[in-house]
Amino acid sequence: MKTSSRIFFNGFFPIVSSLLLTTHCLLPTATNAWGFYGHKLINKNSVFLLPPGMFGFYKTNIEYITEHSVDPDRRRYSLDAEACRHYIDLDHYEKAVPIDSVPHYWKEAVAKFTADSLNAHGIVPWHINLMYFRLVEAFKNKDKQRILRVSAEIGHYIADAHVPLHTSHNYNGQFTNQHGIHAFWESRLPELFSSEYDLLGEKAVYIDKVQEAAWMAIEQSYAALDSVLTFEKMLSQNFPDDRKYSFEEKGRMALKNYSEEYSRKYNDMLNDQVERRLRASANMIASVWYSAWADGGMPDLDKLPEEMPKPDPEQPEAPKQEKMIGRQEE
Repeated sequence: MKTSSRIFFNGFFPIVSSLLLTTHCLLPTATNAWGFYGHKLINKNSVFLLPPGMFGFYKTNIEYITEHSVDPDRRRYSLDAEACRHYIDLDHYEKAVPIDSVPHYWKEAVAKFTADSLNAHGIVPWHINLMYFRLVEAFKNKDKQRILRVSAEIGHYIADAHVPLHTSHNYNGQFTNQHGIHAFWESRLPELFSSEYDLLGEKAVYIDKVQEAAWMAIEQSYAALDSVLTFEKMLSQNFPDDRKYSFEEKGRMALKNYSEEYSRKYNDMLNDQVERRLRASANMIASVWYSAWADGGMPDLDKLPEEMPKPDPEQPEAPKQEKMIGRQEE
């Protein structure tokens, strides 16, 4: 098993990469993958894929890991810099996988495109790698607060990388007359059918190169994008609106949403794609947590101090806006 001596950013020190990656994202760019329900479900299930040396600690703190999985989305109401960490518009670079024109490591990508250009089109695979280094350091320092905070948040970004619509400038079907497909795929389908999903996949494994794993996940998502859009378009042509949509009561309001009948047929056409991406997300999250623990020296997690996480000094609070800064997927 590799040790923490492997820590590098393809020859570029993590602290320098951190400075580059915190460049403000250019509007209009951000995303809200999986919805709060989906992100919490993924992080929670990831805990059960961990090895014995980690499971007890993460299980004890599963409420924190679950509830704070959505902190990155909450920051999108206040920080401009948060938006581009959630996606990458691969169709800006190439029309199909493999993505050969974009360097996988940040230093080389900046040299080719500039940091401003990269931020303008999303940086999620590189941000996952940056968060990984932060988690390794937290384990090395035996910093319980930071371990929990970074674990919860890196889970969010990894899950985002598994959403096909997070790989395209057509993130909400706005260019194909499919407005609303973002929330339909990532929120409506999981909320309706997650009880039927098998989300406990393979146990965590050690990942030698997290940066490459992040790119593999995002390219797999991009490869699935055509199915997401094409199948919904085909289905919509055969459904009248009175069957495609329904009204559901939430509190005192009646909200229009995709009907369960329409959602079921779409889920079937996708051949359980949402379930498979959810499961892959949880497996990668658990594997990244495990790899960071291994590279951080495998500290005894049962002997860490008891204090709970405090606000992250690397993520300063800013005045909250009424709407998310960047993309809207409603």
